[in-house]
Amino acid sequence: MDANLLNDEIELACEALREGRVIAYPTESVFGLGCNPLALAPVLDVFALKNRNPEQGFLLIASTFDQVAPYIDFNKIAPSRVESICAQWPGPTTWIFPASSNVPAWLVGRHAGIGLRVTAHPVAAEICRVFGRPIVSTSANPHGAAPATSVKGVREYFGDRLGAIVNGELGGFARPTPILDALTGKVVRN
Repeated sequence: MDANLLNDEIELACEALREGRVIAYPTESVFGLGCNPLALAPVLDVFALKNRNPEQGFLLIASTFDQVAPYIDFNKIAPSRVESICAQWPGPTTWIFPASSNVPAWLVGRHAGIGLRVTAHPVAAEICRVFGRPIVSTSANPHGAAPATSVKGVREYFGDRLGAIVNGELGGFARPTPILDALTGKVVRN
């Protein structure tokens, strides 16, 4: 894809995020749906698009650790654990951290922690960089359906209900990225 066209798509996606709309974008393994995590209305839109139970919460992706740091309760995790995790980022692993007290309930659902990933996917990371903060990241599919792996698949699922769709190649992972507990290192999803 032409770099200028991709940059234009990213700018349009970030404009949609600022306007409180949901976007779709490529990730390490599938297309994702994203929105501004601090705005309730678009988060509710993602739950509705996916027909997903709000108690599940969402994970966030970011372009840098500084973007996700405000979401972490550093009083509940050893600095050495944080350093170890940061040494693995950017990368494809999501870590569930203790959530800081200012994390909205709609992001964590029934959980005490929040899933965070500093992504190495160039398009997803650039969206977060241009937007200036993390975004919600969940697979682009209705609950129970296979995740979309192409723009065509995203359009088949959601038609014109999204604010923007960013083209791009997937990151080459055949399965959704792993999720680990930041406190224990135990695998939550492999």
